[in-house]
Amino acid sequence: MEKQYRAVIRQKIVDSIATSPPPLTHRDVWLPQVRGKATAVIGMRRAGKTSLLWQILRERLASGTPREGLLYFSFEDERLAGLQASDLDLLVETYYALYPDWRDQRRAVFFLDEIQLVADWELFARRLLDSENIELFLSGSSARLLSREVATSMRGRAMEAVVLPFSFRESLRHQGVEPTGNVTQLPKAVRSMLAKRLLTYLHEGGFPEAQGLDVRNRVELLKGYVDLVLLRDVIERHAVAQPLALRWMVRQLLGNAGSLFSINKFHADMKSQGINVGKDTLYSYLDHLEDAFLVRAVNLASDSEARRRVHPRKIYPIDTGLIPIFDRSGKANLGHALETLVLHELDRRGAELGYVRTVDGFEVDFLARYPDGHSELIQVCTHLDAPETAHREIRALQHAASDYPAAQQLLLVLERPALLDLPHDISLITAQEWLLMA
Repeated sequence: MEKQYRAVIRQKIVDSIATSPPPLTHRDVWLPQVRGKATAVIGMRRAGKTSLLWQILRERLASGTPREGLLYFSFEDERLAGLQASDLDLLVETYYALYPDWRDQRRAVFFLDEIQLVADWELFARRLLDSENIELFLSGSSARLLSREVATSMRGRAMEAVVLPFSFRESLRHQGVEPTGNVTQLPKAVRSMLAKRLLTYLHEGGFPEAQGLDVRNRVELLKGYVDLVLLRDVIERHAVAQPLALRWMVRQLLGNAGSLFSINKFHADMKSQGINVGKDTLYSYLDHLEDAFLVRAVNLASDSEARRRVHPRKIYPIDTGLIPIFDRSGKANLGHALETLVLHELDRRGAELGYVRTVDGFEVDFLARYPDGHSELIQVCTHLDAPETAHREIRALQHAASDYPAAQQLLLVLERPALLDLPHDISLITAQEWLLMA
C-alpha cells in the first residue's frame, strides 16, 4: 500500500508543480504573518477557500519564489483513500527527493487542501512546522476541519484566515466593473451603475458560484449549500438527535436577518408545536450553526459579561442571498440585507462588534472597535427621506454616544437624502461609498 501511495503522491507533486495558477478573482482576505505558525484557511463551504490558496501561490510566484518551491496538494483523491497520518511523511520525503535543493536551504511553501481527510493530520502538521523549513497553509471543507477547531487542534501553532462569500467590491471585480480612484469622485454614470449593482448584490449575495445565475438556479444552489452544511457540518458532526428543531431554527434565523433571537422564546414556540427539545440543546445548535459559518451572532455591547448573557443576540446569515430564500414575509427587506452586508464588511476590516441598547431603549446597529483603537457607532438605514425616520435614527446615535463618547457616529444609507440637517458630530455616507472605501 505504501508503494501505491508513493507513486500517486509523486505524480501529484509533479503535476502540481507543472500547473500554472488558475486565473481567479482576487480575494481581499486578511492573512496572518507570523513565522512558525500555520495559516488555517477557514470559512463556510463554497466560499472560496481553495481559490484563496491558489491566489496566495500565484502571489508568491509573482514575488519571485520559484514554482518548484510552491506545492499545492489536495487530499481529495480517491487514490489516497485510507491514507494514515504515518503515511504523510511520504509527501515530505517525495517532495525533497524531487527537489533536494529546497531542503533546509530554502523555505518552501506547502498548500495542503482537504488534509482533514487524513485522520490525526494535525500531528503531522505540527511535526512539519517543527522539523522542516516550510511555510504551511491548510484548508478544508469537511466537518472534521471546521471553523476555529483548526487553531485549537494545532495547539497554538495555527492562525486563522477567514474566507467569506464575495464582498461587494469583490463581486464587482468578478464582473469586471470594479471602480478605481476616489470613490467619492466617480462620474455620475458610474455611481448609478454601482447603485444598481448594489441592489442586485443585496438580493443575490456573494457566493462565487451564484454570481450571474438566473433566479431558479441560484435559489437551488444556495438551498443546496444550506442543506449540505446542516447535514455534514452540524447533524453528522455533532450527532444531532432532533434535526427537525434544528431546521426550524435555521429557517427562523436565515429568514429574519438582524433580528434579536431569544432561545427562551424559540423554545416556547417549539413546545407549542409539540416539539420537545431542551433549552441547552437549542443553545448548542446555535453554537454549531455559527461554528459552521452559516450564521453570525452579535452580542450586546457591554463591559458586563452578565448583561451580555441575559440579552438576546442579533443573528445574521453568512450571505444576503440566503435572506429572500427563507424570508416568508414577501417583502424586499433591503434594510436587513444592507445591515447584514455591513456586518460582514466590518468583520473583514477586523472590527470587534456589538449592538447597542441604551438605558432609554434606543438601539444602534453596531459598535465597532477596530484593532488600531478607534471605534464607531454605526446606524444602517435604507432611506432617510421621511422626517420621522431620520429623527429616530439620529436620536438613537446621540443617546448611544453618551455611553460611548469616543466613538465616531456614522449613518450608512442606500441613498443620500435630498435635505437633511445633521448634527455636526454625525457623518452620513452612502453604503456604496463606504463599502468601496477600504
